[in-house]
Amino acid sequence: MLVESVPNVSEGRRLDVVDRLAAALASVPGVHFLDRTSDPSHNRSVFTVAGEHEAVAAGLERLVAASIDEIDMEQQSGEHPRIGAVDVVPFVPLADTTIADCVGLARAFGERVAARFDLPVYLYAEAATRPDRVKLADVRRGQYEALRTEIATPDRQPDFGPAHTHPRAGAVAVGARPFLIAWNINLDTDDVELAKRIARRVRESGGGLPKLQGNGFRVEEPERGHPVRAQVSMNLLDFRVTSLWRAWEDVAQMAAAEGVEAAESELIGLAPLAAFLDVADHAGTPTGAPNAERLAAAAAAIKLRDFSPLMALELRLDAARAG
Repeated sequence: MLVESVPNVSEGRRLDVVDRLAAALASVPGVHFLDRTSDPSHNRSVFTVAGEHEAVAAGLERLVAASIDEIDMEQQSGEHPRIGAVDVVPFVPLADTTIADCVGLARAFGERVAARFDLPVYLYAEAATRPDRVKLADVRRGQYEALRTEIATPDRQPDFGPAHTHPRAGAVAVGARPFLIAWNINLDTDDVELAKRIARRVRESGGGLPKLQGNGFRVEEPERGHPVRAQVSMNLLDFRVTSLWRAWEDVAQMAAAEGVEAAESELIGLAPLAAFLDVADHAGTPTGAPNAERLAAAAAAIKLRDFSPLMALELRLDAARAG
C-alpha cells in the first residue's frame, strides 16, 4: 500500500535538531522524503514522506524515538497549538490505497508507539473511535499544558497508552485523512487581531468556506524584512470543495475591506497537482499549455512564495523515485 504521511514536530527553531529528526525519519529504505518546512514563530516543522506503508510506519517510529531524545515539552513554546513533541501523524492514501487501509495503519501504529514509548496516543479524523475526537482541534483543546493536568479525566484519557503525559514528549495524535493542504496567507500588516477576525469569518465553523479550518497568528520574519506580520493560517480539508483560489480571494477581499493587502501565500508541505491546475484554470491559463506554464500561472495568482513545480506532490514523488 502506497501512503503519504505528514508528521508535525514541535521544533522549528533549532535547525540542527530538525536535521536529526529528518534524518531519523528518512533512514528507513523505501521512505521517500519529499518535503520539509520549519517555522520559528510557530516553533514547528512539517515533514512530508511517501512510500509503501511498512517503510513509512518504520520511519515514523524512528522519528518518535528521536523526538523523545531531542524535544522537551516542558521547555517548548510557540504560536502553533500542540500536545506533544511529535504532535500529529496522519496517514494519507495514495494510488490504490483506501482511507479504510489508512485507518487500519493509523490504529496499528498508534498502538505500537504507545506500547514501545509509554506514550499517550489519541486517534483523530477517520481513525477516531469517538465523535469528539474527529476534529484535531478538539484533541488539542487547551494544548499540552491543559492535557498534562486533564489527561486522567474520563473524557481526555487516550485511546492507547498511559493516562499521563510522557515526561518529555507529551502525547501524539495519530489519524487517517484525505489529502490536506496546509497553507498560510501573510497580510501586509502586523495587526494580528485582523488576521484572527478574518480567520473566524473564512473558516467553516464561523459560517465561512466549507472544508476550511483557519486561525490567525503573529509571524516574525526579520530575515525577509518583516519584523512582524499577521498571518491567516489555514487547512483546506478538501480542495475540490474549497479551492486555493477561492480561499485566497475571500481572505484578500476581507483584508482589502480594512485597507490591508494580502502580501503573499505560503505552502506548508506539498499540494496535489490538481489543486494547482484548478487555480490555473480559474486564472484563465489555457488548458493545453504545458504544466510548467500552468503551475507558474497558478503560483502567481495566489502570490505563492518560493514557488517550485516540485511543490506538486506527484511531481515531487516522481523526482524522488527517479533519484
